[in-house]
Amino acid sequence: MANEKINELVNNLSLLPSIGKKSALRLAYFLSKEHSLSLKIAHNIEEVVRFVKPCIRCGNLSDDELCEFCVNENRDKSLLCIVESAKDILIIEESSSFNGLYFVLDEISDDKIDKLRAMININSCKELIFALTHSVHSDASYFFIEEKLKDLNLSFSKIAQGIPSGVSLENVDLISLHKAIAFRTKLD
Repeated sequence: MANEKINELVNNLSLLPSIGKKSALRLAYFLSKEHSLSLKIAHNIEEVVRFVKPCIRCGNLSDDELCEFCVNENRDKSLLCIVESAKDILIIEESSSFNGLYFVLDEISDDKIDKLRAMININSCKELIFALTHSVHSDASYFFIEEKLKDLNLSFSKIAQGIPSGVSLENVDLISLHKAIAFRTKLD
């Protein structure tokens, strides 16, 4: 009976992103021995499932109707960064490189574009910064959104792409190398 429960836990853990069967097995056995930690994690998961939901304005994850960024008066409301998921917001915030607002564009639909337009108008945004994973789809998204919002007199930009710091050229894919050369910066 215990093996059945462990196997079920292993199967469920392996459904999580970046967790394979071996990692799931290690985690399941660890959790079966660490009762206190396991109960804390179970409680955290329950709390997230019950109380965390998308912000009604930007789509970030929040305990309240509006997320911490939408209600923060110290954020630069003229800048709006478009991301693919709330996870991207956490990554950008950890870099301490941006102090504007965010909008999660997890799908392109008329409803999402209307929400984006409303957010731009509410905050009098001046610049939209696209922080999407580079792909043909994201390039099409840029053009589509620019076309839909061209009447708002916005400046559009996207985050720079190229070679990560500390990576040698032999380990860089050709698209990143092309972007790095095409969008090079001048040295003063």
